[in-house]
Amino acid sequence: MSNQQWQQFIQTSTSPKNTGDISPLSDHETVMCDLSHLGLLQIDGADAFSFLQGQVTNDVKLLNGSTAHYTGYCTPKGRMLAIFLVFSHHDLIHLQMPRELIEAVAKRLKMYVMRSKVAIQDVSDSIIKIGLSGPKASELLNNLFSTVPQNDYELVSLENGALLKLPNKHGRFEIFTDINHAQTIWSALSSHTTVADAAHWEWLEIQAGIPDVVLATQEEFVPQMLNLDLIGGINFKKGCYTGQEIVARTHYLGSIKRRTYLAHVSHVEKPNPGDNVLNAANETVGKIVRSAASPNGGYDLLAEIRCENVDNNQQLSIGGNALAIQSLPYPL
Repeated sequence: MSNQQWQQFIQTSTSPKNTGDISPLSDHETVMCDLSHLGLLQIDGADAFSFLQGQVTNDVKLLNGSTAHYTGYCTPKGRMLAIFLVFSHHDLIHLQMPRELIEAVAKRLKMYVMRSKVAIQDVSDSIIKIGLSGPKASELLNNLFSTVPQNDYELVSLENGALLKLPNKHGRFEIFTDINHAQTIWSALSSHTTVADAAHWEWLEIQAGIPDVVLATQEEFVPQMLNLDLIGGINFKKGCYTGQEIVARTHYLGSIKRRTYLAHVSHVEKPNPGDNVLNAANETVGKIVRSAASPNGGYDLLAEIRCENVDNNQQLSIGGNALAIQSLPYPL
């Protein structure tokens, strides 16, 4: 079954009354999302771990099949090309990122394989990704699976896939499985959840303070600007990797002058990643990282901004509308 057939299955098997893509949903509802907008690269081979270790900001050797983490992929100048959600499943490494990055990232990684015993494969279509979030998420999964992860970034490997718990105050999970089992899982969950679109999952990611890099923002940020160090996405004790010198210097010199903030903007067209954040003098002081419609109207977003502008409570705006800084779920 192709991804197109999977999409057709979702459309025909989901009751219209359970579809919540007309307006944004709150995180008090239990929702299920098709995550086909996310791509997945699989790295296999005897040298897979050592190869990736030299490419990314986090320590992939800590991935033991029961954990996942975020990691950055940088240029030699420390500028970010992608953020991966990485996990190991049955000795295969998987890198999750926006689907629009898959082709370019795969091509770049393959340039550095050389004589290493490594195979890089796009499995975005063959591994189905389903998101589940809300107060009843854990209970629903317990009815379907023998084991459900309890802690953030805990991964449970199952015979026909894997379950991963992600940050969220009510509980948020990602299900990885093959297309046949995905149909059974989707059918079982759809009658007990509201089916939401990718935009709602984006909103949940924003509320969790999880940054991202897309085509429009590649090479705009160093990892600390996107709080990658604050969500456990950088390991400062691991060996060398591409861009390490810049990332380490930023950390040890304490020169982090820009951070990513949670914010809200009202009565404006949807902000896009890469759009400028302006101060009262109409000077650019930051950029939008990701955004999604808010259940309360307007848009919630993550924006990378100069710290002094936020610390001094300066007036900030996007598209002529005031930007209201909100609290992240972790301390800056």
